[in-house]
Amino acid sequence: MDVRFEQVSKRFDQAPVLTDLNLTIPDAAFLVLLGPSGCGKTTALRIAAGLEQPSNGRVFIGDRDVTAIPPRGRDIAMVFQSYALYPHLKVWENIGYPLRIRRVPKAQIRAEVSRVAESLGLHDHLERKPRHLSGGQRQRVALARAIIRKPAAFLMDEPLSNLDAQLRIQMRTEIKRLQRELGITTLYVTHDQVEAMTMADQIAVLRDGVLQQLAAPLDLYSIPANTFVARFVGSPAMNILPGSVDAGVFRCAAGALAVPSSVPSGDVLLGFRPEAAEFNGTSAAAHHLQLQAYAVEPLGNEMIVAFRVGDEFLNARVAADAPVSVGQNCQVSIAPRQMHFFDVRTGQRISQVVPPQRSTPLTTLKETL
Repeated sequence: MDVRFEQVSKRFDQAPVLTDLNLTIPDAAFLVLLGPSGCGKTTALRIAAGLEQPSNGRVFIGDRDVTAIPPRGRDIAMVFQSYALYPHLKVWENIGYPLRIRRVPKAQIRAEVSRVAESLGLHDHLERKPRHLSGGQRQRVALARAIIRKPAAFLMDEPLSNLDAQLRIQMRTEIKRLQRELGITTLYVTHDQVEAMTMADQIAVLRDGVLQQLAAPLDLYSIPANTFVARFVGSPAMNILPGSVDAGVFRCAAGALAVPSSVPSGDVLLGFRPEAAEFNGTSAAAHHLQLQAYAVEPLGNEMIVAFRVGDEFLNARVAADAPVSVGQNCQVSIAPRQMHFFDVRTGQRISQVVPPQRSTPLTTLKETL
């Protein structure tokens, strides 16, 4: 079933936390709410769960208006950051608890628990108690408990944040696999853009309670709606340079660049991804940025080179063997198809500009985030 927010707002002591949120998670889709701490994403999830009431607006699960329905009547399953397991119950009892409170026969509970535990690699741990499990195993138990209910929707609130880096990679793969197999609508909250980009069918970016952009992961990266999304999605963030366009040339403190003919004249913000920077060496390119390397960060298969322009830093992603060192003067150019332009006043994308070509495959993009 789909999950819909219609004009949902939430205020705490008159302070707005969510403002007019209109959002649909299609049936069987995996949607991630992404944003910095305090942006309203967890509040939106809690409203969907019935743990918070909206100040305005309505919430639907399928065709049913559930705004006034308590959590137990919404047919949803939540997975929390803290696991929320019962310490005195064995693993199989924790997993089967939702069926137990529905008075399902014990034999049927054991059969269902065995089936779900097998899919999550928990079959050998069913007689243990949570304190004897690792963090990753506890999170699997929490997932199994949610799955066994066969809910209309999964609601997940940063379920991987307590795990180490390797376990997070393993568990996000596992969650996505299970979600696809089960075909259950999923709303997932995180501030981790890597989780969002690798797991989501669609990502909704929030800032100060306002939806900034809803898009597929690659579209979010390739066609950001504004400078906030451009800077928030991607690591290192998109470079943003203030300047002005005249006669097809962008000029700023660091130099000049030829731009697409569709860019209107006047003051603009130019954005480009670190991987779009092209080093010209000592060649005399007609238009380029003259930059001095401020720092070089080797990352094994590549390097991040930082340049300082006034009070701002620009980053370039280059090959590990690129001949760049700290203090070196570099000529850097940007292909017009890799440029993004934003309004100086609002930060919104300038709609007249044709979106840049997607030169980065999604698999490569996920590896670089």
